[in-house]
Amino acid sequence: MSFQNLGLSESLLRAIADSGYTQSTPIQQQAIPVVLEGRDVLAGAQTGTGKTAGFALPILERLLKHPHRGAELKKAERLAPRVIILTPTRELAAQVAQSVKTYGKHTKFSTIAIFGGVGMQPQINAFQRGVDIVVATPGRLLDLANQKAFVWSQVETFVLDEADRMLDMGFVHDIKKVMAFLPAQVRGVRRQNLLFSATYSDEIKTLAESLLHDPVGIEVARRNTAAETVSQVIYPVGRERKSELLAHLISERQWFQVLVFTRTKHSANTVAEYLLDHDIKAMAIHGNKSQANRTKALGDFKQNKLQVLVATDIAARGIDIDQLEHVVNYDLPNVPEDYVHRIGRTGRAGASGEAVSLYTIDEENFLRDIERLIKQDIRRETIVGFELNPDDKPQPIKMGRTQLLGAKIERPAGSKPPGMRKRNPGPGFKPKSGQAPSTPRAPTPRAPTSSPPAAKPRTGSHAHARGTGLNKGGGRGTQGRSR
Repeated sequence: MSFQNLGLSESLLRAIADSGYTQSTPIQQQAIPVVLEGRDVLAGAQTGTGKTAGFALPILERLLKHPHRGAELKKAERLAPRVIILTPTRELAAQVAQSVKTYGKHTKFSTIAIFGGVGMQPQINAFQRGVDIVVATPGRLLDLANQKAFVWSQVETFVLDEADRMLDMGFVHDIKKVMAFLPAQVRGVRRQNLLFSATYSDEIKTLAESLLHDPVGIEVARRNTAAETVSQVIYPVGRERKSELLAHLISERQWFQVLVFTRTKHSANTVAEYLLDHDIKAMAIHGNKSQANRTKALGDFKQNKLQVLVATDIAARGIDIDQLEHVVNYDLPNVPEDYVHRIGRTGRAGASGEAVSLYTIDEENFLRDIERLIKQDIRRETIVGFELNPDDKPQPIKMGRTQLLGAKIERPAGSKPPGMRKRNPGPGFKPKSGQAPSTPRAPTPRAPTSSPPAAKPRTGSHAHARGTGLNKGGGRGTQGRSR
């Protein structure tokens, strides 16, 4: 369907044409008319389906129909944002904000991306000049709210983009705080709420029930599935030869602009260094990198200056490249929904793509959970020279200080999993038939100790209940929040 038939103004149609788009996608065809009506929306849309334009274009159209602020409003209200879009990561916030600016370039509406990792003062200055559309990560938005950098009273539309990822990242409490600030209505009109999610869960349903009012459900594909334009393949390989196989595939098949996913930040660094040592230009992007480094790596990758970008799941949000042909799961994700998000980076806007997964025997359970989620058996192929060693046994997967069991671990008879210790049975313990009763260990005698002197009661202005979290002045102590 042409964008001409979706009820959009000439200025928006001109921006769409400038971007090279002529035909709308299914999610745009369904979402744009509903959002224009002012209805709340619960949309199940995979990445790469054009969902950003599906909410950005009708939001801009609604602003065009009511462009002027009321003269009776105070200055802070006239400068306040009318639209707030929440995203899970800095990269996605920057990407969505750029898309909104692109679609609205022939309008006078201002858009700003708000996220942590950069100075706060330029963002405060932007609010003081006035902004119409804010695309933000939850933590920094709340920080600015606490600084009273803006007022919430004029927010007409609230969008949760990639809501499932925000919940996975533990932003549920911040989301609820943001929702508590939002006005129920503006100038007598109920606030519009839009929720977009690539996957569904009980948590998403609960959030939708608390946020949306009589929503229109939109679903352009079966839930928790990959795009049909993405070819998926599994390459079994020994755990010690993953990097070697990755470099072999990139070099022999002459892949360029390859997005590689790892499970940890350390692994991302290690893989990038290995590829560099084998004359493949690569950079790692993850939460420990500075915002400047992340922006440069992402920019070089989009401009074809970088052959391989190695990323963790969180850092890869916001990578929106129409012609990205290859996504590689160096590590299979332990959360199956992450697999859908990862491979959704390719096969975007109807283009074809390939999702390659390097699979070791340690990841058997992860693969089973992924195939169960997407209701599909992924094709398996073996690369000559990189076959699995039949003598390999599954091992636990290290993630920082924790270990994941991605496969059934075989242990010698009578042995116990790491961290398990033999328990001393209590007096009521009855051994099973044929099992010799154990003799309880006698307690070790201890030398008698004298009772400590009674503590003097605390008096004065510093006396307060320990552990209440209240400081001397009666206020609650602050806690740091990662962003």
